[in-house]
Amino acid sequence: MANKIEAGNLTRRGAGRPKGSPNKTTRAAKDAIAFAAEELGGGERLAAWAKEAPENEKAFWTSIYPKLLPMQVTGEDGGPLQVVVKQFTLADN
Repeated sequence: MANKIEAGNLTRRGAGRPKGSPNKTTRAAKDAIAFAAEELGGGERLAAWAKEAPENEKAFWTSIYPKLLPMQVTGEDGGPLQVVVKQFTLADN
């Protein structure tokens, strides 16, 4: 017996959600979190919380802020990342 693909049984192949588009539940959850954040004071309150204690500031920089950074870093025009290493020596005066 041939598998389903070979038999032509999958007539709606590729008809799902486009790649990268968030599903409705994800969008609703993000909207709810954004609403709660604004109700709790938004960015000003977050900054005040981070300044309240050193462990809060550490949590901000290590857990919260990195979520804003791109998942993948690329070079100019989407090309490979180029690393330039420069070595300097200090002259004695």
